[in-house]
Amino acid sequence: MSQQVAPRSAEELRDVVAWAAAEETPLEIQGAGSKRAYGRPVEAAMLVALGGLSGIGLYEPAELVMSAKAGTPLAEIEARLVENHQQLAFEPPDYGALLGGAAGRATIGGVIACNLSGPRRIKAGAARDHFLGVQAVTGRGELIKSGGRVVKNVTGYDLCKLLAGSFGTLAAMTEVTFKVLPAPEDARTLMLVAPDRAAAFAALRAAMASDCDVAGAASLPGPVARRSEVAPLAGAATDLALLRLEGPPPSVRYRADRLKALLGGNGAIAELEAGDSAAAWREVRDAALLPEDAPLWRVSVPPAAGAPFLDALERVLEVEWLADWAGGLLWLAVRNAGDAGTEAIRAALAAPGGHATLIRGSVALRAVLPVFQPQEAALARLSARVKASFDPKRILNRGRMYPDA
Repeated sequence: MSQQVAPRSAEELRDVVAWAAAEETPLEIQGAGSKRAYGRPVEAAMLVALGGLSGIGLYEPAELVMSAKAGTPLAEIEARLVENHQQLAFEPPDYGALLGGAAGRATIGGVIACNLSGPRRIKAGAARDHFLGVQAVTGRGELIKSGGRVVKNVTGYDLCKLLAGSFGTLAAMTEVTFKVLPAPEDARTLMLVAPDRAAAFAALRAAMASDCDVAGAASLPGPVARRSEVAPLAGAATDLALLRLEGPPPSVRYRADRLKALLGGNGAIAELEAGDSAAAWREVRDAALLPEDAPLWRVSVPPAAGAPFLDALERVLEVEWLADWAGGLLWLAVRNAGDAGTEAIRAALAAPGGHATLIRGSVALRAVLPVFQPQEAALARLSARVKASFDPKRILNRGRMYPDA
């Protein structure tokens, strides 16, 4: 791809897209490029780099709201929030290193466009749940606005929910408004050393079913945990269950004691120090402990089906895994499978239900495999109509999610 443009304003981007629509020239929409290898290879004649659309336009800590240009680095936003002891509650992951690039390059627009959420999603919800307002350019070359600064401003069609997770295939976002929340006063992580995988997953579900308000529930098998830079994890001999509690210090202490009493019969329980706790959850958030040289899948299943799904899969595939969201999110690194394990993974999903996304794979693999979960016929027709209403010439990130989109 030899041509590249870098618009400096929403109006410049509108003019670029309007020209491309008239000429039927497909465009690749990109922030900083940290997630360029996520999804199918884009069919495009020109790269539109949105890094120039950067800067925090509005931040009202007392109102828990922020607006920023889509190309604003996530690190800049998080640093500003830390100054006021606030956070993005959906805990956005950093896939830069996971996808073969550099960490710390993600933009707020890219995070929302891919609807990326970390371990705290089980408590705080997904990125789209915090997405309040947007300014964007559709594939028709139209500059649109939707939503506002509070949830009650959203009337009619909630385009924010539609654009979150659309990977830039419907519109190129230029500015986003989102909710922020106070950072917790205290956080503790309990580490349960379980006798086996079933016991670790059962502990996660028991903790989530309790009244302890868990803000993170993950499991790591011993071989994966031993890659950790966190000493207590690196010394694991068997499967681990990690449970995070957040809030006022007295509440966190009380709930930690409650969980220890509840789970004490399932294995030995230790408590991670604050620094170790934060580092461990970053490793889980970014799937940083799995092999870097293998295709990587992100699989969503009902939490109760997590351990049985892995049992079935290991009979036919060589996989390494880690689990988040109390067993409802499984990261799978697959070895020695010509199709990256596609057929076996999607066949194993038939019984419990769920979906699988190939997060990392070679360009050749991503060009021929169904990277995203195939849609049922009725849903595919609906998706095609939505795409046609926003981008009738199919010029925005053509083929990023599905071959005909």
